[in-house]
Amino acid sequence: MARSDLVLSLIEAGVKGDQARLRRTVEALIADERAKQHNALADRLDRVISKQPEAAANVIADQISSTDLFSAKTPERQLSELVLPSPITKLVRQMIEEQHRSELLKAYNLKPRHRLIAVGPPGNGKTSLAEAIAYELMVPLITLSYEGIIGSYLGQTAQRLGRLFSFVRQRSCVLFIDEFDALGKERGDLHETGEIKRVVNSLLLQIDSLPSHVVLVAASNHEELLDRAAWRRFEIKIDLPKPTVKQRIQWLSRLKKSLKQSLGYDIEKLARKLAGASFSDLEQFSLNIRRRYVLEQPQSSLRKIVNSELSTLRSRKGRSSTSGQ
Repeated sequence: MARSDLVLSLIEAGVKGDQARLRRTVEALIADERAKQHNALADRLDRVISKQPEAAANVIADQISSTDLFSAKTPERQLSELVLPSPITKLVRQMIEEQHRSELLKAYNLKPRHRLIAVGPPGNGKTSLAEAIAYELMVPLITLSYEGIIGSYLGQTAQRLGRLFSFVRQRSCVLFIDEFDALGKERGDLHETGEIKRVVNSLLLQIDSLPSHVVLVAASNHEELLDRAAWRRFEIKIDLPKPTVKQRIQWLSRLKKSLKQSLGYDIEKLARKLAGASFSDLEQFSLNIRRRYVLEQPQSSLRKIVNSELSTLRSRKGRSSTSGQ
């Protein structure tokens, strides 16, 4: 028997015509039934929900017109596509479950967690994680635009932040703020102006006013620059470092599986050759191999293609280290 809170949520969504919530509830029902080994019912529910011509997120995103303050998109990347440490995956899935079952939490005077910050070097999945969370929640991904937010006049930035947060509070969405340290700088820094401090104060007030149906995902490459009060606003804090050997092996194993043949290298040996690569590097490496494999058929040699891409990656890294000196 389905959980009563899910049944109630399903009925309420149907009565109110809330397609996004309806889909989320059905997906939660499917997961619940599969956990009970009721696969026949889960399959029937899956077929019903799959008949919708568009995902609920598509419908919502289409209704949102981009402004100079943000960009909006329908997420396409799934959480299962990301290679994440198990503890981080568990934390993120817990937050997603809490969002899906928020009505049950509210019945006990509890709110789902909805503020997450990811820190770490660039190119290691912070943006992809925000998109994956939006995908799993079936809501649009709204990304703050610094060009539209940052103003040159006194008080302008705080006013624009207010406009953005006022907009997102009215809908279910994931709000993604990249380079969060640009707005949430430490107010105790003697080198910063009074204007920056006013912006941080405004930002903290806006974050506090976010309803729980708006999921805030912030990202920073420089957590040491963040204001301590801004840091405390986030219920979930995760570190996304460069991929470990194990994660590189997992990534390459997926690539091998998708190509349905050997890469011409032992996976572990190839993973060691990719030491120091970011997830962004691995993704570009994989895409380039796929492209060359398709274009060079029927004479495609994966070992030659992989060798060529390894040389390109090493050359690019060499130029980056030289330019950084």
